[in-house]
Amino acid sequence: MRLVIRIDRDFQGRIDKRWLRRLVKESLGAHGVEAQVELSLLITDDATVRELNRTYRGKDETTDVLSFALEADRRGDAAAGFVMPPGEIVHLGEVIVSYPKAAEQAAERNHAVEDELALLVVHGVLHLLGYDHDKPAREREMRSLEQRVLSAVQG
Repeated sequence: MRLVIRIDRDFQGRIDKRWLRRLVKESLGAHGVEAQVELSLLITDDATVRELNRTYRGKDETTDVLSFALEADRRGDAAAGFVMPPGEIVHLGEVIVSYPKAAEQAAERNHAVEDELALLVVHGVLHLLGYDHDKPAREREMRSLEQRVLSAVQG
């Protein structure tokens, strides 16, 4: 796995990059990813997330996590349309997390910011892998996998 982690200056020192790497690795493992993959993870501020949300999703609001996958659905046959040469690294995409939004949600839910960040990172990576919560059955599947990953990391 090749993981590029960027943490905005305002949030450096609050987050351990090794911990973020473990969250991503566990998320990929829970999905059964065996290929060499790369992805980017950015921990940033509300303004950056809002701008990306407005530019790429047409929603002029901040959100907690954005995932920009290079392929629409990695779990279905659609992903088979583009074949990588053996041994090549597959770029999954990018996950962008708003640290202030994570802190706000952690306070609302009465748990640590680290717990909220963990959930958001795992959630974002699962989106890159094709999971979604647009229908009840798909949401149950995604939430179940999130809990499995979080339990493995926290256990």
